[in-house]
Amino acid sequence: MEVFLYRKGANAIEEGFSRDELPDLLSDENNVVWIDLRGETEDNREQAQELLANVFGFHYLTIEDCVETRNQPKVEGFPDHFFFIVHGVKPEETQPTNFVTKELDGYLGTNYVVTFHRERFRSIKDVKKQIRSSPFVMQRGAAYLLHQILDNLVDHYMPLVDDFDRAINDIEERVTAMRQNNTEVLGEIMDVRRAVARLKRISSRQLQVLYRMSHAEFPQIPPETLPYYRDVHDHLLRITDLSEGYRDLVSGLFDIHFAVVANRTNEVMKTLAVISAVILPLSLIAGIYGMNFEHMPELQTRFGYYATLGAMLLIALLLMLYFWRRGWIFQKEDPVLPPIHRTFSPDEETE
Repeated sequence: MEVFLYRKGANAIEEGFSRDELPDLLSDENNVVWIDLRGETEDNREQAQELLANVFGFHYLTIEDCVETRNQPKVEGFPDHFFFIVHGVKPEETQPTNFVTKELDGYLGTNYVVTFHRERFRSIKDVKKQIRSSPFVMQRGAAYLLHQILDNLVDHYMPLVDDFDRAINDIEERVTAMRQNNTEVLGEIMDVRRAVARLKRISSRQLQVLYRMSHAEFPQIPPETLPYYRDVHDHLLRITDLSEGYRDLVSGLFDIHFAVVANRTNEVMKTLAVISAVILPLSLIAGIYGMNFEHMPELQTRFGYYATLGAMLLIALLLMLYFWRRGWIFQKEDPVLPPIHRTFSPDEETE
């Protein structure tokens, strides 16, 4: 447990307080208190649960949600505080094929912020570093302090979200360059689709949380601080819109992949059909002269065998030439034409 205290008019943040000192610190409404609880061990979680129940008197259901994990983002209002759950990203584990988040729980009261997390948060670390160097953030109140935490948490989404764009473009290039069916690429597309779906689900639910915070639903956030929450909401809205676009792009990758595979299959079937068409008349000739009749024309001809082979070869060459002239085999890819630039007349340019 870490406790940070700002006393009104002070030039620095105080820290290092114990649990027993918290009631006196919280009773003074001029103080701004941040209690950061870490639940990395079972003992830490039990101590946090006891503090939330006996010092703050929070509702036992919110304490249960706070200490446990695997909760979706949400916010619940109470007369003198509200409880929230948000999700941050795990930069060390998150990649375009595996979007992983970690849970941050907390409470905001009139003059205090309580945060609880089982894993380390870079956003929490950055805000601690900020308030230790300058008390400005806590001078502006508990609501502004929470805004800084949420703002840092959302900002850490952006570099990882940009990785999705690069990964999707890379997979698209590999799909269009495929010459045969590649199950590895298909597996990557499915992994990216799952990751984008999770990003969309988490960001959209978290967007609802920030929307409620930024639209004066909770009296713990004063009107002068609401614009800062709306700014965080706008940042998260951009992430949500990007995730929606990525979902459409990934769906398009499936269509492109199956179109490439189908086109490749059509090429193979066309080649086999051409080979069958060439062999068919040769098989007919070989079948006719393979019949065991005694009185057959040309059967006793001295050079009949060679003449038949020559005729079969000539027919095969003529058929291949015919198919080539029709554009069914030995096709070359059409050259890429430069884009057409239309020139406008002076009258059109002024319209």
